[in-house]
Amino acid sequence: MTLQMWYAVAILAVSIILFVTEWVRLDVVALGVVVALVLTGLLTTKEAIAGFSSTSVIMIAALFVLGGAIMQTGLAGMIGRRILAIAGTNQLRLTITIMIAVAILSGFMSNTGTVAVLMPAIISLAVSAKVSPSKLLIPLAFASSMGGALTLIGTPPNIIVSDALQESGFAPFGFFGYTPVGIILLVVGIAFMALVGRRLLPDHKPTQDVQRVDTPDKLLDLYRLPESLFRLRVRRGSALVGKTVRESRLNPDYNLTILEILRANAPRSVVRLGEQELVWQKRNREKIIPQGDTTLQLDDILIVQGDGNDVGHAAARLNLGIQPAQAEEQNLITEEAGIAEIVLPRRSSMLGKTITETRFGSTYHLTVLGIARPGKTDSLDIKSTPLEFGDTLLVQGAWQNILHLRKKRRDFIVLGQPETMIGAPQRKKAPITLLILVAMLVLMVTKWVSPTVASLLAALAVVLSGSLSTDEAYDFIDWKSLVLIAGMLPMATALEKVGLVSVIAEGLTNSLGVYGPSAVLVGLFVLTATFTQFISNTATAVLIAPIAVVSAQRLGVQPYPLVMAVAMAASMAFASPVASPVNTLVITAGKYRFSDYVKIGVPLTLLMLVVSVVIIPLIFPF
Repeated sequence: MTLQMWYAVAILAVSIILFVTEWVRLDVVALGVVVALVLTGLLTTKEAIAGFSSTSVIMIAALFVLGGAIMQTGLAGMIGRRILAIAGTNQLRLTITIMIAVAILSGFMSNTGTVAVLMPAIISLAVSAKVSPSKLLIPLAFASSMGGALTLIGTPPNIIVSDALQESGFAPFGFFGYTPVGIILLVVGIAFMALVGRRLLPDHKPTQDVQRVDTPDKLLDLYRLPESLFRLRVRRGSALVGKTVRESRLNPDYNLTILEILRANAPRSVVRLGEQELVWQKRNREKIIPQGDTTLQLDDILIVQGDGNDVGHAAARLNLGIQPAQAEEQNLITEEAGIAEIVLPRRSSMLGKTITETRFGSTYHLTVLGIARPGKTDSLDIKSTPLEFGDTLLVQGAWQNILHLRKKRRDFIVLGQPETMIGAPQRKKAPITLLILVAMLVLMVTKWVSPTVASLLAALAVVLSGSLSTDEAYDFIDWKSLVLIAGMLPMATALEKVGLVSVIAEGLTNSLGVYGPSAVLVGLFVLTATFTQFISNTATAVLIAPIAVVSAQRLGVQPYPLVMAVAMAASMAFASPVASPVNTLVITAGKYRFSDYVKIGVPLTLLMLVVSVVIIPLIFPF
């Protein structure tokens, strides 16, 4: 091997180690790869940054925007709930219906988004049917991964693999190019889960787990919030008049959290006759979502959460009037603000810290109203409790701020569908969003324009139609994923440029090629599926797809079956709870252990391998 090959191997090895350990964020690792490739002279600057102008990256960014519109308008939830309405109460029927429903949705939108939207409804279904949620949630997660393999836009690896073919001079896969293989594997996967997998799943008895709650109203009842809500009126002479919420120090000094401010509307002159003036004033008070710099005024009514003794202490010291609660829990849920649950995944930066230490309120402009921990029935102190993996936080604030947490996928998983609470205008855009989605699919299937142009047109259409604002469109783009893809594409270029792709392909064909191309297909599938359990499936596809193409060329066969095997294997993230975000999403609600994924995921992956070896060459001959 040459010195340049060793440089490339070293950069690749370090990046894989960092991907597996996650000592450094994945997008930072990808940027480090770009810089290292330039500094070592493996690529020119132009070659190293070419990934940022890749059609794959642009197309994926546009699809993030379209997926955001599908979520924001509530279209995903509407479709999902209609499908689940036919599920019934039989466990077998529930399993099959849920897997079909989530697979269909995952073929057109984010796997993680699909599971996050449907999971609360599915847990509620399980409790109603007296079926353990643990019997349904792993099938939900696995079906979302299988569904991603159904279409070109179902998962980023499919786009990466298709582009790898095109860059090598071959025709790319069409929109439904993956569908024949994907459907067969989905049917096999559903049959396995229905006949074998569900028997291997743990059977935890249904409990009053907070994650089964689907609506904000039910959340209020579950956390018994009305018991801790009070109204405080800012009297004349109160020390709070003219101070900001931050300056009031109600939270640090009295353990009280201001959830909402009710302010009298300013009077408006209607008629003036000489010195006489007719004044009109609205009886309803204006509802204000408090921020740190919101100034408190005379006669403001503060809706606060806290202990009754602390409320009395604050009222006496600050000259505040305590008024009886009047169904104040209803004031917490409007079209502008509300409550929702968020789960802390395994790699959240919040773990081990208290809410106070994380500065959650000032960072995300949301208030934590409660903490629920699996296996714990006692209430946990919000300020002093160190957070743990699987904790569920009940947060209150503006819906837009709650939705903003969805971008922080490493730190939070937002349950339910808070975007449907934002107001009728956005929900009315659901039919328009559906029409745009269908139009994009027509453009892709008929090939009137390239898939990249079709996805860009769809992203532009949802913004122009008002389904998403421009700022919301940018917010829904997962920039970390885009940087990861853009940074790893040059790594594949470098491996090919220094000859490592040819060396690996030659080793693969020399060792397995003697047994025929099907043996090479098995090798590529196993290699991809193994990598996918530990590092991003997108990064895996970026690295292995070129090897599949070159291996086919060395064998003198068509590349399509080998590349298809890489694409399918990249979606087989079954054997580990950290192999895919959807696996992590269900681990707490299902009370799963690592071994549950292994004993179901490993045989399922091996079954998918056997089926793929048989059917892929039949559909895509060598």
